[in-house]
Amino acid sequence: MEFENLHEILRSLYDEMLPLSATMAAIAKGVAGLGALFYVALKVWQALSRAEPIDVFPLLRPFALGICIMFFPTIVLGTINAVLSPVVKGTHSMLENQVLDLNKLQQQKDQLEREAMLRNPEQAYLISDEEFDKKLEELGWSPSDLGTMAGMYLERQSYELETTIKNWFRDLLEILFQAAALVIDTIRTFFLIVLSILGPIAFAISVWDGFQSTLNQWLSRYISVYLWLPVADIFSSMLAKLQSLMLEKDIESLSDPNFIPDGSNTIYTIFMIIGIVGYFTIPTVTGWVIQAGGAGNFTRNINQAANKSGNIAGAGAGATVGNAGGQAMKIAGRLLK
Repeated sequence: MEFENLHEILRSLYDEMLPLSATMAAIAKGVAGLGALFYVALKVWQALSRAEPIDVFPLLRPFALGICIMFFPTIVLGTINAVLSPVVKGTHSMLENQVLDLNKLQQQKDQLEREAMLRNPEQAYLISDEEFDKKLEELGWSPSDLGTMAGMYLERQSYELETTIKNWFRDLLEILFQAAALVIDTIRTFFLIVLSILGPIAFAISVWDGFQSTLNQWLSRYISVYLWLPVADIFSSMLAKLQSLMLEKDIESLSDPNFIPDGSNTIYTIFMIIGIVGYFTIPTVTGWVIQAGGAGNFTRNINQAANKSGNIAGAGAGATVGNAGGQAMKIAGRLLK
């Protein structure tokens, strides 16, 4: 089974587990209903105790959350997924285009590298059976020729063993690279399923006074986890583009008839290791994109600054009025004398 099929299975798993959120909605309705009762009663009692008119608009919040809980898979999850799915599709198409170009360049490089090695008489017999047989026919049966013949067999076996080890290590790194992407996608799917199933409970708890931030935290975490896949696709596209630029440089060098390749894949191996490590930084990078509570903190800081300014201004105004009153009393005393 290919890795792409495993990613498709994870997407199907999310779609299959999504209806389970409707089961939790039944429990969330009771929690939200009790919270709405206490919330409305508290707001009305506060308004009556202060002899203030009752503000109806804040009292509509529990009812809006109740509607979201009742139709959670459609209103909440359906809306969020519909908004974010074009981002996932766009980044995935970007990755497919980069991978397609990369595969074409890799095939072109392999062909040019083989042709360059065939142009070198000292290395042609290592990769070509015809060149190897031709070189054997040029040798005789003298002791020196037999030694040369044995050396050729040993060199070819050594080259084949070295090539096998390089290909094996390269395949291992590619498997680890794909496995890292699969690990990120699996954890992402698990988090999305948990957030989707327990989402109605989070909405119900946010009805209670003092737990309003639960809703913001749930939304920010769901969106952040959902964006793991687009960020991973962007990272993979960057690596694919980087490898394409490297292949273009190699193809340009191989186009020179006098260039002889060394056959090493050190740079490719290094970037594969970088890609494996970089995949596990995706949750951190996505956390930088989505953050909740920033506007609230900004507004709170502004209010604190405004209150401090008001206190300072009030103190200054009081001092000014006091000074003016003192001067007026002095003037009145002089007039009476």
